Amino acid sequence: MTLNLPREFDEVLPAQGRAPHALLVLAITVGLMISGWVPAMHAALIGCLLMGLLGCIDLDSAYRSISLRTLVTIAGMLPFGIALERTGGIDLAAGALVQLLGDAGPHLILATLFAITVVLGLFIVAAANAVLTIPVALALAAELGASPYPFAIIVALAASSAFMTPIAPPNAMVATAGGYRFADYARLGFPLVVLVMVFAVTVVPWLYPLYESR
Repeated sequence: MTLNLPREFDEVLPAQGRAPHALLVLAITVGLMISGWVPAMHAALIGCLLMGLLGCIDLDSAYRSISLRTLVTIAGMLPFGIALERTGGIDLAAGALVQLLGDAGPHLILATLFAITVVLGLFIVAAANAVLTIPVALALAAELGASPYPFAIIVALAASSAFMTPIAPPNAMVATAGGYRFADYARLGFPLVVLVMVFAVTVVPWLYPLYESR
C-alpha cells in the first residue's frame, strides 16, 4: 500500500533521463570527499548544486525529500548533547565506561561502544543517535589516550545498524508494506547487528590504528 499510491508511483523516477547526470554528480561528490580537496560538507553541497543545475531534481522535489521528523529530532538532540558536554556528563559517562571495562582490550571496548550505540538506536533515529553518542566516544578515546577516528567510525557504523527496530524510516516503510511486527525485526536483525559488529571491530582498528606508532 505504501508503494502503489498514484502520487508516489509518479515520483519514483521523476527524471529518468537524467540518470547518467546523477551518476556523474555522485562520482564527482565521492571523488571530492576521497581526495580531500574540499571538506566533506562542501563536497556534499557541491553535489546538491550540480544536481539542481543538471536538472536531476527540482526545488519542489528537494523540499519534499527533507524529513522534518529527522530535522526536529536532531535539533532537539543537539542542545541536549551540548548540555551534557558543558555539565560534564559526557566526561562522566566516558570515565564510567573506562572504569567498567577496566583493563579490557581495545576490541572489547569498541564492541561495547558499538553495543551501546545500537541499544540507543532502538529508541531514536540514527542521525540523532550519532549526534548524542559521538561526543561520548571521543571523550572515551581521550580517556584512553587513543586515536579518536576508530571510535567515531564505530559509532557511525553502529548508528547505521538499525536492523532490530522499525523506527528508521526505511524500516518503517517496509514494515507498513509487508505487515511486519516489531518482533520480526528483532529476530532477523539481531544476527545482522552481530555480523556488522564483528566486522567493524575487526576491520576499523586495522584501517585506523587505535594508537599512533611512535
